[in-house]
Amino acid sequence: MHGGDGSEVSSARNSTVTTVRPMDVIDNESTKDQPPKLCGFLNKLAGKGPLRGFKTRWFVYDPRKCYLYYFKTPQDSLPLGHIEIADACFSYEVDAGDEGQFEIHTSGNDFILKAPNRQVMRYWLQQLQQKRWEFCNARGAARDSWNSPTLPDLPTGLVAKDTDAFSYEKPSDSTESVRNEFAMEIAPEGLVGVNAARNPAAQPSTINFSLKQWGTELRNSMSHLRAGRGSSENRRSVFYTGSEEWEMIDPTSKDFQDLATQEYTRKSQLEANRVSLGSAFAFDFSRNSSRPKRPFLRDMIGPSKNRSSNEASPVEWSVSNGNKPSESQLKIQSLQEELVRLKEEHTSQKELVRLLQQTLRGSQYDKRSSSIQPGGAPDGMELVREKDQQIQALSAHIEKLGLEKESLHQEVKSLKNKVGELNEQLGMLMETIQAKDEVIIKNSSSHTEEASIPSKDLQELDRLKDSLQGYTTQNKFLNKEILELTVLRRNAVAREKALEAKCTGLEAKLCQIESKYLVLLQEVKNPVCSGEQGPAREVISRLLEDALGVETPEHPEHTVLKPHAVSEFDVFGFKTMPEDDEEEQLVAKVRALDLKSLSFTDQEVSVGVKWENYLASTMNREMVRTPELKGLIRSGIPHEHRSKVWKWCVCFHVKKFRDTVPPDYFNQLLQEALEKQNPASKQIELDLLRTLPNNKHYASPTSEGIQKLRNILLAFSWRNPDIGYCQGLNRLAAVALLYLDQEDAFWCLVAIVEVFMPRDYYTKTLLGSQVDQRVFKDLMSEKLPRLHVHFEQYKVDFSLITFNWFLVVFVDSVVSDILFKIWDSFLYEGPKIIFRFALALFKYKEEEMLKLQDSMAIFKYLRYFTHNILDARKLMSIAFGGMNPFPLRQIQNRRTFHLEKVRLELTELEAIRQNFLQQRDTSLEGRGLISDDEEDND
Repeated sequence: MHGGDGSEVSSARNSTVTTVRPMDVIDNESTKDQPPKLCGFLNKLAGKGPLRGFKTRWFVYDPRKCYLYYFKTPQDSLPLGHIEIADACFSYEVDAGDEGQFEIHTSGNDFILKAPNRQVMRYWLQQLQQKRWEFCNARGAARDSWNSPTLPDLPTGLVAKDTDAFSYEKPSDSTESVRNEFAMEIAPEGLVGVNAARNPAAQPSTINFSLKQWGTELRNSMSHLRAGRGSSENRRSVFYTGSEEWEMIDPTSKDFQDLATQEYTRKSQLEANRVSLGSAFAFDFSRNSSRPKRPFLRDMIGPSKNRSSNEASPVEWSVSNGNKPSESQLKIQSLQEELVRLKEEHTSQKELVRLLQQTLRGSQYDKRSSSIQPGGAPDGMELVREKDQQIQALSAHIEKLGLEKESLHQEVKSLKNKVGELNEQLGMLMETIQAKDEVIIKNSSSHTEEASIPSKDLQELDRLKDSLQGYTTQNKFLNKEILELTVLRRNAVAREKALEAKCTGLEAKLCQIESKYLVLLQEVKNPVCSGEQGPAREVISRLLEDALGVETPEHPEHTVLKPHAVSEFDVFGFKTMPEDDEEEQLVAKVRALDLKSLSFTDQEVSVGVKWENYLASTMNREMVRTPELKGLIRSGIPHEHRSKVWKWCVCFHVKKFRDTVPPDYFNQLLQEALEKQNPASKQIELDLLRTLPNNKHYASPTSEGIQKLRNILLAFSWRNPDIGYCQGLNRLAAVALLYLDQEDAFWCLVAIVEVFMPRDYYTKTLLGSQVDQRVFKDLMSEKLPRLHVHFEQYKVDFSLITFNWFLVVFVDSVVSDILFKIWDSFLYEGPKIIFRFALALFKYKEEEMLKLQDSMAIFKYLRYFTHNILDARKLMSIAFGGMNPFPLRQIQNRRTFHLEKVRLELTELEAIRQNFLQQRDTSLEGRGLISDDEEDND
């Protein structure tokens, strides 16, 4: 929105004009037979803050630049600003009543104007539209010339802010229909035009004074005081150019100086033409008389010179501000006046020389004609030859003019052809308009016929209108009701979430209290000082039975507390409570309660929400590897989404294998492995029940996971005969089966063995596994130097513990919750995750290991310490934060380095083994057979 009269100040300061009132323009134009100017009073919204309001301004349209200037009063000489109409658009409120308010939107500002009534507003808008249309067409015609007949550009139109207001269509077909739809307004008497300026009632009030335009209004006041100075010709405004067009001119600009020079040249040329005519007349008179009229020539030159020297300046300059001009400005002005005077004197001297030359040539001609005698044949012949040359020159000039005339005739003919083409196009357009008029008339007649509805239908229509109004009211009420119910529902959901969070926190706190309660009871039950077993000992025993979930039907009334129940199996199917040892049951329940309390943290809830949002965003498209997905997987996949994400990870890694095999590839492998003799089948059958005995899905031969595990291992052994079956593959396949179906679990095993792990990782020599142990030892010395030195000091070979971690990816080495979080990242990123978490496990318990000062104690601690790590968040933070940087290239380089060393060592061991076997066979052959008698004697 236009922010007040700030633009008025800048417009008034940046342009200096003659001190002439706009009323002079109107007075001059009222005497000519020209259409009236578009001018009048309008209220303009200006000001800021509390001073913002409508102020009355005098608006005048400039057709040359398509500007709408506005003044404070019609008598002002300086405008407060202007509005560019050429690229503007107009709008008004349809349901604003008779307020007469409309808007003009330009590229940089929005102007809000208000007319006295709606009729004046429509007149202004229609006239501005028409002026804009004419200006754009004139500009387009000047640019395109006669090259091609073009239609006018699509006008912006009167854009109303309601759907009922009219709008422009394409000008080629619907200009006439728009004009018929929106009738042209007649200029209101006394409100628009010259009469509006002379109407006292339309004059703005004296209170309408803006402090921002004080300089402009002061100049306008000074121009009013000097209004009587000079003639009416000299008091004309720079807006007046002698024709219908007028514009604002800056007298300090180069364009204005060029315009003044052109005007002066034009007047000098007119004066020179008059002098030439006078000299020609004098020359003709000299030929017909005995002597030339020299005084007459001087009489013509003299007044011409006087007129040139006394000619008034074409523009009366005005002082741009109220300050006194400086000495340099006065000097420049005097030099400019001297320059103009010298130019005028130079021009007059040139004219005088030209006229004197013409007079001299005439005198010579008279002298030649008078000196011709009958005996002067040579001079006469010379004169005749000169005349012949002149005649030839004139003949050539006439021929040239004839050619020009012919070319002009051809150009006129081509223009006539173009006019004919335009007339044809105009005829086609007229036919199109006529056809549309017929359609409009036909539609109008049909509309009139439809309007003649019987009275019964009118009653039905009224009834329907009443029903519509009632439904509208009802709809408004229901919408309001829906909004209120929506707000209430959101509040209820927010309260529910807050209560759930509070309940989760309380439940976690309860689990922690129960864990401490069980530990306390265990310590109290076995005191240091043995004593008699009194009633307190019996109460503690009952509390322990209740805590362990053991009911005592003999004395149910003595149950003091019933703690939080712990399920026998967790969500993964692993057993949480041992069967026999009461102390181990107590420790297992404490561990289960701690794990449950950790699962209720705000971080776990936040991770679940993030996964819900991500999977909702990828519902209609396939997941792709992105940093966002990597971060989510590192934070852990929720139980309910793990099957989907694992399947996508496996398919991504084995896509190159699955694309080259038939769809039923797994079934074919399984069928061949069952039909033909498989050397690995016996070992597979032995290891099936030893895979995950603490998981209910593999606890017995009839469990549902046993048969699926058998099929996967048989098919894999048939696919990889060089590996066949290796202990450890069964556990990898069993973990995959917990979240994948049979075929996807098979491909998961393929991805681990053939994609993730190096070659010879699961062969008989376990070459890749041995190499990784040496790589891990190097990483231990680099990432955990204190612990590595501690192990070296007590000669503890921790690879005896970590070898199984790498071979089965931590299965049966950590608690189930941490195990599956490790597998989440492992299936996405690969074997680098094993190194990260192996280091993180040692880092987690580093301080406790450093306190152990015995090799046996250290080794015993290493066998079980991973089962006491329950905080998965802390462990993951160490693995993905504390171990950085952790580039995969470093691991690959170390693998390459140690691979050659291990191969060399294995070759040496194989040579030693072969040498030993040969020596043993040789010693057995040398001894031969020993008889029983010799043996008894020995």
